[in-house]
Amino acid sequence: MKNYRFPILSLCLLFMVGCFVMENTFPSIAPGTWRGVLQLVPRQQIENEKGEPLPELVNLKMEEITEGELPFIFEVTYTNEKDFYIEIINGAERIKLDEIKTGKDKKTGNDTLFVDIPEYDSYIRADYDAGVIAGNFYVPSRGDNYKIPFIARYGQGHRFTLLKKEPSTDLTGKWEVTFGVDGNDPYPAIGEFKQEGNHLTGTFRTETGDYRFLEGTVQGDKIYLSTFDGSHAFLFEAKATDKDNLIGSFRSGTHYRTTWEAKRNPAVTLADPNELTFLKEGFDKISFSFENPEGKTISLDNPEYAGKVKLVQIFGTWCPNCRDETEFLTAYLKNNPNEDLAVVALAFEKYKDADRNNQAVKRYRDKMEVPYEMVVAGSFDKKEAAKALPMLNHILSYPTLIFIDRNDEVRRIHTGFNGPATSKYTDFKEEFGTFVQTLLGEK
Repeated sequence: MKNYRFPILSLCLLFMVGCFVMENTFPSIAPGTWRGVLQLVPRQQIENEKGEPLPELVNLKMEEITEGELPFIFEVTYTNEKDFYIEIINGAERIKLDEIKTGKDKKTGNDTLFVDIPEYDSYIRADYDAGVIAGNFYVPSRGDNYKIPFIARYGQGHRFTLLKKEPSTDLTGKWEVTFGVDGNDPYPAIGEFKQEGNHLTGTFRTETGDYRFLEGTVQGDKIYLSTFDGSHAFLFEAKATDKDNLIGSFRSGTHYRTTWEAKRNPAVTLADPNELTFLKEGFDKISFSFENPEGKTISLDNPEYAGKVKLVQIFGTWCPNCRDETEFLTAYLKNNPNEDLAVVALAFEKYKDADRNNQAVKRYRDKMEVPYEMVVAGSFDKKEAAKALPMLNHILSYPTLIFIDRNDEVRRIHTGFNGPATSKYTDFKEEFGTFVQTLLGEK
């Protein structure tokens, strides 16, 4: 990084009352806690998928926050006098971002910040000055013009609000949730929450994966949760209509919004993830042939896979649940080395250009130090992706993991992934380890 120093500034922050003096003796971004905000498209009212207003939700009056703002916390830490990294904080999760460049805009003279997030092929580009960073978060795979305005302020540690209104109920426990209640394609989920006073953490589990680490607050009868992980930007708002029922809205970035409802239900369950995806009648094995980013043809018929237990991972580099699964598989292989176990990952990507897809997969593989083959298998569109694996009844979820024994027989297909934010992660790890060892023990 280049060394740009700036004088002590007396800064009156926009949208804040009062001024403060900040002394920055560091070459660029000040170390410590920052509060970031992604400004999603403002809403005057909640609408359904047809653009029709939903009167029962219009009057939620979520007055504790600014409409359309998704907050998150991050910390800046210096490793020496000029180099630093950023950690995004979502509850118990910390996401380290260390591919950072600072500079100066030749046209404006502003100090600039570029934070690359290669795992998801996304980035933040911004200007900074003492206690403020302002710019945009970009996700090129959603289109070259897809960006979300971003601003961060130094020294603020609250996520949604500094208010401490007495909660009307304790949300701790399991909730039976339906997303998309206003549309034609509702889907079930389980809310897992832990509340301590006003502070709220948890996640939503669905049949295709989880919504990762969420953190927020309960203010009176209002509920706010958010997460930002470098790919997904999720904002949940809700109102407790009584102690056992919620109604709310869910926004993902600037491109998606829907409504949801929940009722307290400690016995709620979802479909068995091992029964949702299966081989069609007439097929008895998985077969494919794709090139890795270096141009090598990868197929389960290759000699290096003969007689081995094989795991086929269906994933996308843009998918945080897939990253959770990739980290799990990478750690498992490292901690349980076995020459008779092989993994091949089939990436279904969002770019229309093959070269950009290959670059995304290579960056992902290299950044995460993945020890197994990864290939681009097709488009992320599930109907298009299904054409790459016509022996499956469908591709329902990214990720999906296929277990194949030494005789090339498909023994299990696991749809979705319950990651470390969920109550099911420990169970999955134990079940996975037991089943893989069973397959390895067979001759």
